Amino acid sequence: MPGIDLDAVDRRIIAALQDDARLSNVELADRIGLSPSPCLRRVRQLEHGGYIEGYRAVLRRDRIGLGFSVFIGVKIDGHANERALKFEHAVAAMPEVIACHLVSGESDYFLEVVVPDLHHYQRFLVDKLLNLPIVREIRSNIAIQTVKAGAPLPLGHLR
Repeated sequence: MPGIDLDAVDRRIIAALQDDARLSNVELADRIGLSPSPCLRRVRQLEHGGYIEGYRAVLRRDRIGLGFSVFIGVKIDGHANERALKFEHAVAAMPEVIACHLVSGESDYFLEVVVPDLHHYQRFLVDKLLNLPIVREIRSNIAIQTVKAGAPLPLGHLR
């Protein structure tokens, strides 16, 4: 696999940080069996090498008033690069859209949208998404229950 050049220590660092990104460098070093200085050096190399994109808090959507999740399949009119890029930029600027994937199959794009409730989803749909001239068709799937989300990436293939 191109771009993957991680040794066993790097893999342990990544796994530990996926499990708990709030570990101090001393705690991380202890957990993976390194002294703090080389541990910090390796973490910085992983960050600068693009393996670690960032660190963030995972919020409970329902606790902050964003308990309504919708998965939307979007078909666009034509696939001219310039028009598709405009769609991608417009969607990327919409805070309600927390994920956007170019996909194969029935839809061209698959969006994950979070809003407070059905009324806010209707406003998002009518005022924003359907106002994009390239959007031909959408199919909404409302999440009833989240069984699994935000899981760590599976690193088994890196062994």
